[in-house]
Amino acid sequence: MLGRPHDAAALLRECAQCGARKQSVCSVVEDEDLARLAVHSQHLVIQPGQAFIAQDEPAEEFFIVTGGQVKLFTLMADGRRQVTGFVRQGSFLGLAAQERYVFTAEALTEVHLCRFTHVGMKLLTAQFPALEQRLLLEAARELILAQEHMVLLGRKTALERLASFIMQRVEDCGGQPEITLPMTRTDIADYLGLTIETVSRMLNMLRRDGLIEIKNITRIRVIDRPGLAIRAAGERSGALM
Repeated sequence: MLGRPHDAAALLRECAQCGARKQSVCSVVEDEDLARLAVHSQHLVIQPGQAFIAQDEPAEEFFIVTGGQVKLFTLMADGRRQVTGFVRQGSFLGLAAQERYVFTAEALTEVHLCRFTHVGMKLLTAQFPALEQRLLLEAARELILAQEHMVLLGRKTALERLASFIMQRVEDCGGQPEITLPMTRTDIADYLGLTIETVSRMLNMLRRDGLIEIKNITRIRVIDRPGLAIRAAGERSGALM
């Protein structure tokens, strides 16, 4: 994990040029006030495979992903792993944490982060009342995403889960039909509550139906988006669990 020096001018430039600015809490802070925001943050670069949040560690900080993609997972008492999410630019991590983190966050690609301490953010919310409201909205969004994942695991078939996963990735990429999947097939299987064999079988089924093209292990092109949406919604799927 690399931290950048607390040079006020450099931090201000990075905040002003940040690609996640419009999506993050910073969006409620005017350009002329960015300097006050910047002094409470630290910019980090995380290499692929490195963790920057560890499950059960004290939750003293939270992070904004300003670039790259991150995998979230939880280890259960018996040693099994549950992947709980994949997040990208603009996402908040650790915002809803109380005393300890309940998940581990690991970089899938090179990840750029903006790190805030909870103490520093309290000082900022006192200066910028709109910031507190924005933080509450993001905390609520975290809960909604958790509920959606529960529905995905509990109510959908294997084919519906995978189709929903691909559709979400397309939406995350701004509707672009070709998507990159930096996570492994094992990661996808753990996230969807399936086996690797089932994930491979469902991918091949979607390919045979002419809905997607598998370009290589990390790239998929959606050919028939309406048809894929139908599979995700559970119509005419006929998929086996």
